[in-house]
Amino acid sequence: MTKINYADLVWDEHGQPISIEFDDVYFSKASGLEETEYVFLKHNQLFDRFKQLKDHDFFVIGETGFGSGLNFLCGWRLFEQIAPTNTTLHYISVEKHPLTKDDLTQALSLWDDLAEWRDALLEQYVAVHEGYQRFVFANGRVVLTLLVGDVHAQLPLLNATVDAWFLDGFSPAKNPQMWTDDLFKQLARLSKNDTTLATFTSAGFVRRGLIEAGFAIDKDIGFANKREMLFGHFVGNTDKITSRADIIPPWYCRLPTPVFTKRRAIVVGAGVAGASTAASLATRGWQVVVLEKREEVARAGSGNAQGILYLKLSAHQTLQSRLLLEGFGYTRRLLETLTAQGVLKKGDDWDDCGLLQLAFDDKEWKRQQQLAEAFSSSLLSPITQEGASQVAGLSVNHQGLLFPEGGWVKPRVLCQVLLTHPNIEVLCHQDVVSLAHDGQQWQAKGSSGVLASAEVVVLATAQDTRQFSVTSKLPIKGIRGQTTELPANQRSESLSSVICSDGYISPAKDDKHCLGATFNFHAVDLLISKQEHNENIQTLKTISLDLAERLRVDNLALEDLEGRAAYRCTATDYLPIVGPIAHRDIFLEDYKVLIKDAKKIPDTPCPWVNGLFLNIAHGSRGLITAPLCGEMLASWLENEPLPIEQDLMEACHPNRFWVRELRYFRRAFE
Repeated sequence: MTKINYADLVWDEHGQPISIEFDDVYFSKASGLEETEYVFLKHNQLFDRFKQLKDHDFFVIGETGFGSGLNFLCGWRLFEQIAPTNTTLHYISVEKHPLTKDDLTQALSLWDDLAEWRDALLEQYVAVHEGYQRFVFANGRVVLTLLVGDVHAQLPLLNATVDAWFLDGFSPAKNPQMWTDDLFKQLARLSKNDTTLATFTSAGFVRRGLIEAGFAIDKDIGFANKREMLFGHFVGNTDKITSRADIIPPWYCRLPTPVFTKRRAIVVGAGVAGASTAASLATRGWQVVVLEKREEVARAGSGNAQGILYLKLSAHQTLQSRLLLEGFGYTRRLLETLTAQGVLKKGDDWDDCGLLQLAFDDKEWKRQQQLAEAFSSSLLSPITQEGASQVAGLSVNHQGLLFPEGGWVKPRVLCQVLLTHPNIEVLCHQDVVSLAHDGQQWQAKGSSGVLASAEVVVLATAQDTRQFSVTSKLPIKGIRGQTTELPANQRSESLSSVICSDGYISPAKDDKHCLGATFNFHAVDLLISKQEHNENIQTLKTISLDLAERLRVDNLALEDLEGRAAYRCTATDYLPIVGPIAHRDIFLEDYKVLIKDAKKIPDTPCPWVNGLFLNIAHGSRGLITAPLCGEMLASWLENEPLPIEQDLMEACHPNRFWVRELRYFRRAFE
């Protein structure tokens, strides 16, 4: 993943965008909308194919070159007009140079016929950064996964099967680096025997390359002044398909299909991870029972008064950084959607007030400068101490980075909203002490008997996941954190952004500031600690002596301060644990060849624990990663295109720990 570069445009006399870099138009000057309908919709037979979809079917369109989004909006409109109600459109598009929101707004202003769909796209067009960016529209009926980056880097990491290809992008003569044999081989890899394809170009090398990759190609009259265009379908010439750089091992492969026909699930845990998972499943028509052992939802790690939308990134763009960047975009768009639906209120339930990450010493400032070089200025930018003070509304102690799209959320309110769906039933005071499978379905049992039954169980139970026998060996732990709630006053209410250093403080809400959070690796209880209140106050002083004075923190009695303590669940590699899981003991036996040959990929089917899934170990970043991981779980269960890259999925997969036991921790087998 490389630093994003937005499209550099000029506008012609008709208000149409032209790429400066490629010296090419984004759509036909005759009529971009009619070109899309003729080239892509008609020649992929989408009218008939959408109409023929059955209940719970989904259709996948793949596109090279999102551009102005015109093709997407036309495909979406046709799908809503033609496809049966209980079906889903997945639209996957690659874009190396996305348009800024202002440019996208101007480009799409040309199409009043698409106003309904255009406005919905623009409403969610926030936090569009590097990597896979997922958008959800029309109450989950239309899903856009925008792959931001070079097509040759993005498509090899895509886990999906495409039904129809829109080969767009700039002219092969002006953008030859995209139209290559490697691209055509990736199209083949992601296709099946009835996958169709259409493109505006008729270039000979494009036609020959597609045929060589396994597509049967025909010509038709081109649109407007174009003499010819190409269209066709995949015929499965698999000998010509490029092999994967790494063949997907069986322990990361898709589940056998069809697997879950009743579409009923139990989600254990009603924090952000559980609520997000339940919402993603319910949107797809699943009936979900959520079991929560506490008296209300979001009373454990998701229960703080305010959580922050904060990305602790690495300039080396590690797997964790990539996941945070993609999760951040998904969460921000989710908040915008829920606000547009009227179930969240911006300013009360969440706010994109911006976030300052202060450089509290020279080492941190050097790290921040590296981040500024690695990521786009729309995500983060260096800011002086004076500038940071202006953003914050009061004096801060250091220079740092500004994340203009950051902010805060009330996690409990978010969970309540996500769980308010007609397909979700929430049962509190339901402590699941064991799980049993009778060959047909799971039973979640409490101390007095069966609490719920379903063919799928999702554990969103943080460190409590280890209490179940099948997940007892997962390397997870709970790290205590305590927040401090400081009474706001007229002087402190001028704080207008979240400020972070080693900890954070948020703008006043409900007459208090949320300050935190400590990291206590040794605590064994959740009693409020005066010492940890003091740690938080000392952190505040490193952030802003001005704010500390306004809050009169030196005059506060620590024993009278309010706050809360909870455990953050983390894995040993600090990545979430998300997906289906295998029987550990059978896995270790079936794949013991890995002890001697760590690179071996056996063809033995994975011994899955049928119907058991996890969404845990989000640490202190649950607001950023858990909602996207809920989407990933739903994609697993529905066999849909994954919302993140293949390597990221594997990095978060529960089975990674069983593989490591064999490859690296061999003492039990020597």
